[in-house]
Amino acid sequence: MAEKPQVRGDVPPTPEESEHESTASATDTADAAETADDTSQVGFGKGGRNTGTSADALPDVDGLGDDAPPVWRRIASERWGDGRFGLAMGGIILVLGIALTAFQLWIALRSGLDARQQRLIHLMLIMMMVFVIMPPFKKATVHGNPIALTLGAVLDLVMIVATVAVSVYPILFQTELARRAGGYSELDQFMGLVAIVVLLEATRRAVGLVMVLLVAAFVYYAWLGPLIPGDFGHSGATIQRISTHVYLGNDGIYGLTLGVVVTFVFVFILFGALLSKTGGGNFFVGLSYVLTGRMVGGPAKGAVLGSALMGSVSGSAIANVVTTGPFTIPLMKKVGYKKHDAAGVEAAASTGGQVLPPIMGAGAFLMAERLGIPYADIVKVAIIPAIMYFALMFLFVDILARKNNIRPMGRDEVPTFAIVMRAGWHFMAPLILLIVLLLNYVPPTRAGLAACGALLVVAMLRAGSRLSFKDFLEVFVMAARSTLPVSVACAVAGIIVGMVGLTGLGLVFSDVLVNAFAGNLLMTLVMVALASLILGIGLPVTASYVVLVILAGPALEQLGLALIVAHMIVYWLSQDSNVTPPVAFAAFAAAGIANSSPMRSGVSSWKFAKGLYLIPLLMAYSALMEVDGPVLDLVIAIGTGSVALAAGAMAIEGFFLRRTLLGERIALGLSAALVLIAPEWSGWAESLLSVSVSSDVFITAGTVSGLVLITLQVINHRRDKAKGLVAPLGEEQPKTVETANA
Repeated sequence: MAEKPQVRGDVPPTPEESEHESTASATDTADAAETADDTSQVGFGKGGRNTGTSADALPDVDGLGDDAPPVWRRIASERWGDGRFGLAMGGIILVLGIALTAFQLWIALRSGLDARQQRLIHLMLIMMMVFVIMPPFKKATVHGNPIALTLGAVLDLVMIVATVAVSVYPILFQTELARRAGGYSELDQFMGLVAIVVLLEATRRAVGLVMVLLVAAFVYYAWLGPLIPGDFGHSGATIQRISTHVYLGNDGIYGLTLGVVVTFVFVFILFGALLSKTGGGNFFVGLSYVLTGRMVGGPAKGAVLGSALMGSVSGSAIANVVTTGPFTIPLMKKVGYKKHDAAGVEAAASTGGQVLPPIMGAGAFLMAERLGIPYADIVKVAIIPAIMYFALMFLFVDILARKNNIRPMGRDEVPTFAIVMRAGWHFMAPLILLIVLLLNYVPPTRAGLAACGALLVVAMLRAGSRLSFKDFLEVFVMAARSTLPVSVACAVAGIIVGMVGLTGLGLVFSDVLVNAFAGNLLMTLVMVALASLILGIGLPVTASYVVLVILAGPALEQLGLALIVAHMIVYWLSQDSNVTPPVAFAAFAAAGIANSSPMRSGVSSWKFAKGLYLIPLLMAYSALMEVDGPVLDLVIAIGTGSVALAAGAMAIEGFFLRRTLLGERIALGLSAALVLIAPEWSGWAESLLSVSVSSDVFITAGTVSGLVLITLQVINHRRDKAKGLVAPLGEEQPKTVETANA
């Protein structure tokens, strides 16, 4: 089911949910805009919370008052209304949410079932919730056509019965199915077809029609193989073989992709739900504003840091936007940021949370499983690029504040560090524990459970964060609901993985990709980025990563990249659909909150999130990912890469401490390019000039020229300031400076 971006007080959003219809216009989000424009009601100590404790000094991020109905009632009312039937459906949602969360906790603590049975039961509960919560078509709600509502309910009942049948069948007949593996009966084949149809219907509701069409295209390719000419032709597979392969085989619906969600991801989604319900999110957002609020561009830097902290545990860029955005975006607008820039900052920062350890997004756990390495190794190589991404965002919002003469927040607008820490210092302990456990190679599930337990203990020790019995039930339902689109997307992606393995498409595609560009890594990376953007039009980030990595991953490895580097590059590029027009799902959600143009917000978010494209170049061409290699090489990669990113940001914005001239912008852009793709410059020099030049020469030249240009900016700014030509930000600038910056 697609939903418009939500506003404060709505049901907490789900990871990667309904991205295919996030292009709703600002008109469709008028309520969110009205809330965002009322900046007098947004700030520290304002909102619906009134606990009578020190926690009231924190920002009220979710905006839910004490009289808000339970989350399962709010979810049910969206489709079934507030009457008796809606109340009954809310009860069903509550039961399913408790069942799913309790089942996940049971297998995490006991592991009493084998992996396949765990995935069967997990997906059964997931799809049942999907069919109860998400209508089959828009008018099948209490606010739509009564006939459509009835037809939708009948279809839901049929889908639920079919879901239970295809999920229980392999469990009841496990021994018989194992005995006749490879010679399946007609009933096995029929159940496989039913399973595919039911999953595709759940996918259409939870993820989008584009994902369904993509899966159908892969299945059609597997069936039509003998009729396809050239390298992409293959022996083909019958519908019967396809159905049993994806239903009963090791690579398919219940394969590794879904297994990662069952084994690892759910525990961290539960941690995020606990953090939100106990008020930990309020603390981290408040702490970020205390640390950055009085800096240049403080509100935007606070949004960057707060969204980074929340995004790293929320599991979704869009979920983070519509959770923290109603607090951060109005504050940015209040001090002078333009609407579309405020939306762009929030969207880019929330997207960056998906690449920031300790949790990152679901794709990071998939990466660890597919590579067969501990998740801690993923965290170690991911932390430096993630920090560089947010450092680049800090520079962008700093430049924007200086460019538009935006004042920092005043002392009376941000509480002191002591007040915020007194209100929420206890929330630091579970996060620190989680990081320590992960870095010490404790299995992610155990680390996540320990963090959940620690969070629960510290929250219950203080009145401001203590949970009631109703709150516990809400946490269960919030965690279950947040898992729906992730689990469905990973399950249906398993069909694609199965078809690629069945047909050998991955190797063929990689060979074609390498040969098409004569082994040129830069052009291959460009094509992967374009493919990621195209896939992102209809696929959530996790599914986009899975599809891209099985198709293009071998090509990148064949061109000399380490396997973990190739996977990390694809994972980063898969995030671009959140911030890159014409898709920009997270930016469109932020635009609804900011009451700004969706496309202008998308362009702003694309500009602020440039690290998603530039940093993968550093991963491919430098030692940025070699954390276990020579320390000097890593330090050089970080230092030169940082200069290149800074120079690139100044070239894009045309401003730093003062406006840059056209020649300066070109020189800054060239300096950045020399560092980012230095080995390519070496190749071009040898091809065009028959001269062998080490890539280190280009890195040195780009770094030195970038540093010189940045230093000149600082010197000229200080000279103007000494002459009285620059006033403090937020104050009227001298006319000579205003004219120069016009």
